[in-house]
Amino acid sequence: MALKVELKPNERIIIGSCVITNTDQRARLLIDGDKVPILREKDILTPLTANTPAKLVYLAVQLMYISPNPQANHGTYFNLVRDIVTAAPSAWPIIEGINNSIMRGDLYQALKEARKLIAYEKKLLDHNQSIQGRQSAA
Repeated sequence: MALKVELKPNERIIIGSCVITNTDQRARLLIDGDKVPILREKDILTPLTANTPAKLVYLAVQLMYISPNPQANHGTYFNLVRDIVTAAPSAWPIIEGINNSIMRGDLYQALKEARKLIAYEKKLLDHNQSIQGRQSAA
């Protein structure tokens, strides 16, 4: 069954190893293919937007997902994960979910799990800021 994707004006999408940019009008694409990596612009991180440790992990998984040779990015991914687990051991269950998806070869699911890591990191940072704010007020 084909995947139906609607693109907003000027929205970009990655299909396989191609970046497709829509024109100034809405467009509808029907994509038929087996195991073709597809990422909408809202799900794409770049080296410039990957500005936190969890976002760097997401970027590494994203590169695995769109690469014909995902193993080429494993070293980078595992170094980043090691650093996160060292700094925040409580992130391990999420990391384990990402790892399991990678080991199964389900890189799209690994991306979804990496989104959870970004949300968890934000929660930790927000909590830390609120504590610092309370300490400054005291």
